Amino acid sequence: MKEIDVLGMRLQLLAEKAVYLEDKQTLLVADIHLGKSETFQSLGIPIPNRVNQTTLDRLEQLCLKVKPQKLFVLGDLFHSKYALVDEVLEGWSQFQAAVDAEVVLIVGNHDRPLIQVLKNTSIQCSTHAIEADNLLLSHEPSPQQGFLNICGHIHPCVHLKEKLDQLRLPCFYLDRTQNLLVLPSFGEFTGAYEVSLERNSAAYVIADDCVVALER
Repeated sequence: MKEIDVLGMRLQLLAEKAVYLEDKQTLLVADIHLGKSETFQSLGIPIPNRVNQTTLDRLEQLCLKVKPQKLFVLGDLFHSKYALVDEVLEGWSQFQAAVDAEVVLIVGNHDRPLIQVLKNTSIQCSTHAIEADNLLLSHEPSPQQGFLNICGHIHPCVHLKEKLDQLRLPCFYLDRTQNLLVLPSFGEFTGAYEVSLERNSAAYVIADDCVVALER
């Protein structure tokens, strides 16, 4: 865990690829992408379904560990229309029943085509960014003056190179100029976008159970 301060707010960056706001008892994750394996299967590519449950088990364990009152999913809970099969929806329902937290999905670009279907489920959705004091939660980056914008969408990672080794590791990316914090993707089966460190920015790299700061 790495604790940072932005605009007077203390943020706990967790190695589980989540942010915890202790004073608000709020947990933030992004880009879970449930049903991505089912989407690939629809194209004839064999991907095991177990990926969904592994992701949900990790999220459940994290919720039981920090015991948040609120859990915000910052977009892309589901991957596509092919994700909305009984097995995936039942897995999500079981997760919600197992944790004692209010769960809110801020609709992401992958969720957007599914809104009409999601309205018929128990999933609480917001189609707009959510403001809370000087905090702005969104799926895509949406920095605004006076707010800390926490978002997902980008799936940031860093590329570390040595003479004999190369690693691509997920990270939290902080742009202090814009007060923008981008979360790594939480899902087990997601891609990643390599970010570079600019002036007044930082990458908080997740390596095993540690969060390591790389700053400029």
